Amino acid sequence: MIVARFLPLLIGLLLAAWTVAAAWAVLSARARERRTENQLRSARRLGRMVEESPALPLLVRSDGRIEASLRLAQWLGLDAVPQYLSELDGKGRGLPKEKLEELTEAVRRCQKTAAPFRMVATPHGSTRSLALRGHLADPQVSPGGAALVWVFDFSDSESELNRLREEAARARGDFHALVSLIEAAPMPMWFRRADGELQLVNSAYVTAVGAASAEAVVAGRVELIETVEGLTPAQVARQASAKNAPIERVVHTTIGGQRRALRVSDLPLGEDGIAGYAVDIEDMEEMSRSFRAFRDAQRALLDQLSAGVAQFDAKRRLTFANQPFQRLFRLSARNMQDQPALERLLDAARDAGRVPEVRDFPVWRREKAAWFSSEDTQEEAWSLPNGTHLRIVAQPVPDGGLLLIVEDRTEQLRLSAIRDTLLRTRTATFDSLFESIAVFAPDGRMQLWNRRFAADWGLESEFLDTHPHIENLLGKIAPRLKKPDEAELVGNVVKAATLDRTERGGRIALADGRMLEFAGVPLPDGNGLLAVLDITDSQKVEDALRESNAALIEADAIKTRFLANMSYELRNPLNSIGGFAEMLQAGLGGDFNDAGRDYISSILEASGELGEHIDSLLDLSQSEAGLLPLKKEEIDVMPFVRGVVEERA
Repeated sequence: MIVARFLPLLIGLLLAAWTVAAAWAVLSARARERRTENQLRSARRLGRMVEESPALPLLVRSDGRIEASLRLAQWLGLDAVPQYLSELDGKGRGLPKEKLEELTEAVRRCQKTAAPFRMVATPHGSTRSLALRGHLADPQVSPGGAALVWVFDFSDSESELNRLREEAARARGDFHALVSLIEAAPMPMWFRRADGELQLVNSAYVTAVGAASAEAVVAGRVELIETVEGLTPAQVARQASAKNAPIERVVHTTIGGQRRALRVSDLPLGEDGIAGYAVDIEDMEEMSRSFRAFRDAQRALLDQLSAGVAQFDAKRRLTFANQPFQRLFRLSARNMQDQPALERLLDAARDAGRVPEVRDFPVWRREKAAWFSSEDTQEEAWSLPNGTHLRIVAQPVPDGGLLLIVEDRTEQLRLSAIRDTLLRTRTATFDSLFESIAVFAPDGRMQLWNRRFAADWGLESEFLDTHPHIENLLGKIAPRLKKPDEAELVGNVVKAATLDRTERGGRIALADGRMLEFAGVPLPDGNGLLAVLDITDSQKVEDALRESNAALIEADAIKTRFLANMSYELRNPLNSIGGFAEMLQAGLGGDFNDAGRDYISSILEASGELGEHIDSLLDLSQSEAGLLPLKKEEIDVMPFVRGVVEERA
C-alpha cells in the first residue's frame, strides 16, 4: 500500500527529471549550434578578408603540393590553381622559368632551415609586379614542415617608385641645367648662408668684382654692393631672411671703372640661405631719364600748339592735358585734380556747355568711353550750343590708353564758307565778263575758265572739264584759226606768263572772220592768266575811223589850199582898190573937187575896214584848221584888259 501510494510520485519525479534533462540537452544543442554557426561565419569572414587582402597566401607542402586561392592564379595569369609548385610555369603564363627556379630553391631552403626569403617576380606577359615573402608555416596551419609564401601586388608602388626615380633623375638634370644657367647668366648671382656669408657666386659676379675665381671671392668675402645707409649687403640679406620676404633696391656701384645702377634682389630660401642677383639697369635709367626729358619737352611743345591734346592711361584717367585743351573745355584746376576719368571730364565739360546737346547724355558718354577698347582711330565733329565747331580725334595707344586731340575749327569753317562764297563769286564774275578768262598752272594744265572762253574758241565743255594741257588745247584751237600756225603764239604767251613770269600779248584772226586779242598775265600764286577779247567790232570801227581820218586829212589839205587861195584872191583886189584910191588922193589922177575927195576918203576907209575883216576871217579860219602860228608870252592881265577896253571904247 505504501509502495502503491508513492509510486505515482516517483514516476512524476522521474518524468520531471527526464523533462529537465531533455530541456537541458536541447538548450545545449542549440548553444553549440549557435557557436558553430558563429565560428563558420567568422571563418568565412576571415577567408573573405584573406581573399580581399593585398597579400595572398601560398602554402607549399613538403611534397611540393600547393594551396592557394583562385585570385592568386589570376595574378599569375593562370586559369586555375595548379597542384604542384613546378606547375606555376604554364607555357607562356605564370612565373618565368628562372623566377620559378629561384622560388623553388628558396622554398626548399626555407623548409629545411626555416630561413625566410624575399623575392620579386613579374608574370609572363603582364606588367604586374609581385613581391614574395616566405617563411616556415605554423604547425597549426600545416604540420609537416610546409612553407607559407605571402604574395603582395605592389604594381602601383613600383610605378610610383619608377616615377620617383624618373623625377629624381629629371630633378638632378634640372639642377645641373639650373647651375649651368646660373653660371652662364650675364647678371651677377650669388647665394648666402643663413648667417649672410657668401657661399656661391657665378662667373658674372667674379667678373664684376674683378676677382680671379669664385673660390677667391668666397674666401675673401668680396662684396659686389657697397654699404648703403650703414647697411652691408650681408645685413640686408639677413633682414630679408628675418622678414621671410624678398627685398629689392636700386643701388649704385662701380663695375669695370664705371659707375652703374643695379637693381639688387635678396630672396630668402627658408633655412637654406638667401639667394641674390643684380640686374644692370644703367641703360634703363638712362632711357628713363631721356624719356622723362622727352616727355617734358613734348608736353612743353604740346602747350604751344593751338590744338588741345589730352593723354589718358589704361585706367582711363587723365595723365596730361595741355593748356589749349583746358581752355577749349573750360576746365578749372579743381577739375584737373586727382587725374579725373574720361566720364568725369565729360561731365565737367557738359556743365561748362562744351559738349553737344544730346537726347540721352549717359548713353552718349558710354559711347565715348568705348573709345578705349576701339582698334581704329575715331574722328567726330561736335557742334556746341554757342556755335563753336570742334574736331575730335580719339587715337587708342598700345598701352591701353587714349590720346585725345581737339581742334577748334570754327574759324576754319567760317573761312571755308567765305572761301566757297568767294569761289562762287569768282565763278559768277568770270562768267559775266566780256573777256574770255583761263588760268593755267606752271605745268601747262588748265585750271579755271569761264563760259565765254569756250564760246570764243568754239570748244566743248566736256573737253574743258578734263583740264587739258596747253598742247592739247592748242591742238583743238589750231583748226579754227585763219592761219593754224599762229596757234603757237597763244602757247608762247601762256609759257611766258607761267614760267618766265612776264606779260605778253598778241592778236589772232579766226577762220570765221573774227579777230581776237589775247594777253598773258602772271598771277601771284604762280599760275598764269590768259585773257582773250573779241575785238572784231572794234577792228571794224578802227578801220572806219582810219578811213574817216584819211578823209579828214584830205579835207584839211583842201581847206588849207582854199585858205591860201582865199588869202591871195581877197587881198589882191583889196590892195589894188586901196592902192589906186591912195594914188587918186595923192593927185596922180588929177585934181578932184571936195565931193570927189570925200569919195576917195570913203573908199580908203572902207578898204581898211574890209582888210581888217578879211584878216580876222583868215585868222579865224586858220585857228579852226590849226594853222595859225601863235606866239606865247607872259603878260599882266589887268593892263592888257584895260588896254583892250580903252581901245574898244
